[in-house]
Amino acid sequence: MLTRHLRGKAVKIGVGANRAATAACFFKRHGYVDPRDYLVEGKWHEQKEGSWINSRKVGVVVLDDGMQHWSLQRDIEIVMVNGLTPWGNHQILPLGPLREPLTALGRADVVVIHHANLVSEHNLRDIKLMMREVKKSLRIFFTRMSPSHFFEVGNINTRIPLDILCNGVVLCVSAIGSANAFVQGIKKMGTLYVDRLDFSDHHSLQDTDIEIIRMKLKELEDKFGSMPVVVITEKDYDRDPEILRHLSPYKVMALCSELQIIPCRDNGDDDFKKLLKELVEVKVLGANQN
Repeated sequence: MLTRHLRGKAVKIGVGANRAATAACFFKRHGYVDPRDYLVEGKWHEQKEGSWINSRKVGVVVLDDGMQHWSLQRDIEIVMVNGLTPWGNHQILPLGPLREPLTALGRADVVVIHHANLVSEHNLRDIKLMMREVKKSLRIFFTRMSPSHFFEVGNINTRIPLDILCNGVVLCVSAIGSANAFVQGIKKMGTLYVDRLDFSDHHSLQDTDIEIIRMKLKELEDKFGSMPVVVITEKDYDRDPEILRHLSPYKVMALCSELQIIPCRDNGDDDFKKLLKELVEVKVLGANQN
């Protein structure tokens, strides 16, 4: 999905269980630049920065799911928390979902509370208080997924408006980490009825899964007297676009959404970008002086 969205941009996508090793392979293949070479009196020099981007060498590594890699040198630590289920049962693996105790938030520079638009003010306040007990100075931002349009499986270039589901019967099929947020978003589109089939995160659909989906669709068709529509996420589409064609003649549409920072006091989109730039300048400049 990232490759499709970022095609033509100055971005390279690496995939591998060992994130650090994957990044090292990209350094070897494409070369890399030292960001400290683009500082002038402690600030980024825009003209120099442009030449770095045009060089196609790697200047920044964004590591997904990397907080638990203690031995890895990093400049900025951004922690994303699912606001709907922030800590689970507060237990560490294998008894719960946490990989480290909440005290690990003390290493974070920034925390992003995701799906904040689906969380009550009271619960958001409790989440913030708990994190601030660990680190009082922690900068906290709120985000949401903002649906923009659908595209139909088999014709990725279509842009179908969100109101296409109005008064319709929908079956949400997903294999993502937070299916509740996805389903809640579909329910807000004026649908008549929404059912769901949730698979485990990262699951790739098999022929047996397609049969299960078809059985559920037939049940909904018999119940409501009209053909239901299957809605999936972009992530699920890109995992295996071809197998979804086997659901014909039922229509399958992928929901396209954008991550948005929810403005809150001095923690808006521009503030987030400004903070990241300042953090990088401080960390890189500090390393340069050392």
